[in-house]
Amino acid sequence: NGYYESRWNRCIYSNRDFSDMVFIDNYAFNKDVDVHFNSTVGYYVGYTEPGVHYAQLWNNNTNQLQQERAEVERYCKYNAEIRQSAIADKR
Repeated sequence: NGYYESRWNRCIYSNRDFSDMVFIDNYAFNKDVDVHFNSTVGYYVGYTEPGVHYAQLWNNNTNQLQQERAEVERYCKYNAEIRQSAIADKR
């Protein structure tokens, strides 16, 4: 009984040079995604009434939007390079 709120993000890619890397950030309430950010789209999309409201607020916040767009480089590529080099060192 109660409410369940979660946030999860993913870095998805298939090329070793990370040229196709995508950062996805999801916000969910009771297991339903309210707001979604995809770096290839470059802005938030709301799927529920509260999600649409938050997406509008966050899309109008240029600092937040720039920070979210930069996560591909800052978070995804940085960590993928570390993992890739760790795997390559094991060969």
